Amino acid sequence: MKLFAMLEKSPMTLLALAGVFLILAFLLRTRKVKLTTHQATCCGLLLALTLVLSLLPLYRMPYGGTITLGGMLPIMLIAFAYGPEVGIMAGFVYGLLNLLLNPYILQPVQVLFDYPLPFMALGLCGFFPRHPYLGMAVGVAVRYLFHFISGVAFFASYAPAGMSPAVYSLVANGTYLIPDLVICLVLYRLLPMERFRQMM
Repeated sequence: MKLFAMLEKSPMTLLALAGVFLILAFLLRTRKVKLTTHQATCCGLLLALTLVLSLLPLYRMPYGGTITLGGMLPIMLIAFAYGPEVGIMAGFVYGLLNLLLNPYILQPVQVLFDYPLPFMALGLCGFFPRHPYLGMAVGVAVRYLFHFISGVAFFASYAPAGMSPAVYSLVANGTYLIPDLVICLVLYRLLPMERFRQMM
């Protein structure tokens, strides 16, 4: 009972526990993953491509977030080709690399919800290999959820006067995630993605 009372008084503690639990649950799911040399090489190349695309954004939002030329697509391709576990693992690695290259740290709990967890969520599209557009939408929706939680919990002070933190977070994160998703969907349609998957 004392534990529940403490959690009610300290929502940040609850968020921290939830974030750590989710990362551990994701990583435990990937512990039996074994990649061949070819698969590991493909993952490395696609993660490098993701980094390059993130460093060359089409538009950088004033308070964080970027619209890229399909920056999420390589991680999604990993998930489609090798399954959600490998996609989640690739997202985790990219989240850490992104943290090293573009850190914006307010506190440790915020780091969990802005870096590893959102990009790990992109690996969830691997659960929908036969419905890639649905899978991409699901992965980005869960990523959106993590960024939304971070926005409400840690960036409420950025909200304009009279606007609730929830509405601010919804709009601020949607202004770059939705266009980024649309670009990924269009590129998936235009590029020979099925051939890439078969080559992988």
